[in-house]
Amino acid sequence: MDCEAAVLAERGPEALSGPGPGENADDAGDAGGVTVEAAMALAVLAVVLVACLAGVACVIAQSRCADAAREAARLAGRGDSAGASAAVAVLAPAGAALSLGGDGDLVSATVTVQAIGGLLPGVTIRASAKAAREPES
Repeated sequence: MDCEAAVLAERGPEALSGPGPGENADDAGDAGGVTVEAAMALAVLAVVLVACLAGVACVIAQSRCADAAREAARLAGRGDSAGASAAVAVLAPAGAALSLGGDGDLVSATVTVQAIGGLLPGVTIRASAKAAREPES
């Protein structure tokens, strides 16, 4: 009995068949590997895209808070605290809070808001501005 006949008798005819057309012996256990890698790549790409969009939203919120704080400080320096609150309501993102303070000749305004409407826990956007207090006439 030669070697091939011994293998056929022991394992059956599929032992000598080898890989099919277009297959390598190393690829026999990798069926579906490309699909899994593509799915993982798409998931990572989606997470990176969401993170970039969240970053852009935070930068826009920071800019709006800075504008609102600057305007609120200017209005509070004139003695118009109600106008300062109204300016923050219009200029700052929804849910922003205004804090006025200061001593002496300066008035400070701080505008604070949760990032992306609170969707990023622990991230708070804050901007402050100071303005000279105008003398009362």
